[in-house]
Amino acid sequence: MLAVLRLIILGLFIVASTIAGCVFFLFRPKNPNNTHLIAKWYSSMRYIMGIEVEVRIPDELKKLGPCVYIANHQNSYDLFTLTKSVMPKTVSVGKKSLKWIPFFGQLYWLSGNILIDRKNRHKAFDTISQAAKKIRERKISVWLFPEGTRSYGKGLLPFKTGAFHTALQAGVPIIPVCMSSTHKKFSLNRWRNGKVIIEMLPPVDMSRIDKNEIREMAIKVHQMMRDKISTLDHQIRPAHSA
Repeated sequence: MLAVLRLIILGLFIVASTIAGCVFFLFRPKNPNNTHLIAKWYSSMRYIMGIEVEVRIPDELKKLGPCVYIANHQNSYDLFTLTKSVMPKTVSVGKKSLKWIPFFGQLYWLSGNILIDRKNRHKAFDTISQAAKKIRERKISVWLFPEGTRSYGKGLLPFKTGAFHTALQAGVPIIPVCMSSTHKKFSLNRWRNGKVIIEMLPPVDMSRIDKNEIREMAIKVHQMMRDKISTLDHQIRPAHSA
């Protein structure tokens, strides 16, 4: 019964917020804070899901300018957990096919997010250049999932290098965003679904990196994030077992 009630509430919320967002954003299309606003709406649904979310942001990042955020992407629950960590003036990069999803696709586009064609390698590289240009000109940050897909409990998947190329071209740092594991830890029929910790790591300076070193840097950051996620999981485990 609880699961049915939650699904009804979530369904109504998604429909209402999408329509309201589309209407509101028509008057401020592609405003750099649109995505942050939508993220706040969606993260508020964590209360309905019975999920506690703790976000750890170092003080040095709160006043940081444009950057490229990279985060681990686990499952659909990210919509209600990871969104709590999205900073102002940040847009995401998603698949071009998203724009064909009724209402949500239009909302995603109006929010100022960047759409790429992953099936077309040439267009994808053009998008990296465009994203880097927007970061420089509009003084915005971009949010990327370097795994390229949801992991669904398989651990941190290998990184693609698009985020690192974008940061290098834009001349901005990489900010790793690590979220504790959530695979099979939530149940729609359980009142309380425990805690999730999201922690941002110190900036990764890309200014001294040569483009030929990007793959090596991606591997280094991947290891850094994997270690942090493991640490966060150990910090949460006692709470789940209690």
